[in-house]
Amino acid sequence: MSVIVYTDINNGEVVKASLEAVYYASKIASEKGGECIAVVCGEIDNSKLEALGNYGANKVVHNANNTTDNGQKAKLVQSIANANGASLVIFSHDFAGKAIAPRVAARMNAGIVSGAVELPQFNNGLVVKKSVFSGKAFASYKVNSEVAVISLLPNSIDIETSGASASVESDSTDLGDSRITVSELKTKGNGDKIDLTEAELVVSAGRGLKGPENWGMIEELAELLGAATACSRPVADIGWRPHHEHVGQTGIAIRPNLYIAAGISGAIQHLAGVNGSKVIVVINTDPEAPFFKAADYGIVGDAFEVVPKLVEAAKNFKA
Repeated sequence: MSVIVYTDINNGEVVKASLEAVYYASKIASEKGGECIAVVCGEIDNSKLEALGNYGANKVVHNANNTTDNGQKAKLVQSIANANGASLVIFSHDFAGKAIAPRVAARMNAGIVSGAVELPQFNNGLVVKKSVFSGKAFASYKVNSEVAVISLLPNSIDIETSGASASVESDSTDLGDSRITVSELKTKGNGDKIDLTEAELVVSAGRGLKGPENWGMIEELAELLGAATACSRPVADIGWRPHHEHVGQTGIAIRPNLYIAAGISGAIQHLAGVNGSKVIVVINTDPEAPFFKAADYGIVGDAFEVVPKLVEAAKNFKA
């Protein structure tokens, strides 16, 4: 059984979430005695495509079209899946996957499970486990269609690399005319900072910091840890921090290995976007703050006293 995995790229690099999806797809292909085929659309060095073998891909099919039209990308994935007789198509449950996976499922008349958190089970058909109710519970879904589409929730599985190299094939599928015209492209203003959606460590803060002028210690701690910075929705709404740093149910949902939250009470909307974090550290003056119930480690204290001590400890550790 061939397993197709859509592999997203950004500025000529494969995004971290897609590397996880490739590894996930390769484990399924290995279990079923099939081949893992990665699909890449856009300009990227051939050596980086071959390196996908390190994450389990047997073959990479590359179409150099730099399209921004997700409909065209869905057509490409469908074409390659059909050509290889694939019965399973894998995506990462990120921005790209959320836009393309449903289109592929509709094109292929396939059942779809979005946000899987572990490898599927094949003992009784195809059964996929995912989180539900904003991460408060898990549910298992059985897919009965001939072709299935699964998107993997980022940072759900641990990757093991092999040092192997994948073969690369060029693809010239006619994707048709794009329905999107790009008139201007602006990148979000985070400069050389770590992309929040890719970050394994995140330092976040809320209204407890009392004003934007106090964010220096948050940025300093993040820089020392090699972390991205984030914030709660009220902080973004009043203009203390840019909106692309807003994490939560109405912002970006993240699943870092470590999430440090200073001065955030932990409303249900915020928790819905961060409760997938592997370790949560909460700093708050209110011992009854809801966030402490979700925290792995809690510090009842003033962020203006605690964060500088963390900065000092990080400096001493690095020294």
